[in-house]
Amino acid sequence: MADRKYSKEHEWVLVDGGVATVGISNYAQEQLGDVVYVELPDVDDDVEKDGECATIESVKAASEIYAPITGTITETNGTLDDKPELVNEDAEGAAWLFRMTVGDASELDGLMSEADYKSFVESLD
Repeated sequence: MADRKYSKEHEWVLVDGGVATVGISNYAQEQLGDVVYVELPDVDDDVEKDGECATIESVKAASEIYAPITGTITETNGTLDDKPELVNEDAEGAAWLFRMTVGDASELDGLMSEADYKSFVESLD
């Protein structure tokens, strides 16, 4: 199993084979507050690295979610349609947002390790 990688926009990626599972970090969900709605991309959508691909709405604000890598959406987490608050409960687990193909594996090298992300987040506070 690969290590989880993080983007500066607070998305995480976990790659297993040629499939990447994407979600938002615990830090991101804490900043958002109570999540009330999640708009996910459509299966078969092609997404570009750093391109907008989903939206999470909370009681505070709506926040765009950016694709951490280039690829094609293969699956979305339908549980979030009925239970968006799962993002607050388990952002880095059951509340994954979507799965996608890995279009260019070298893009993963530009993401942060868990330790680097933790340092990055601490630098924001």
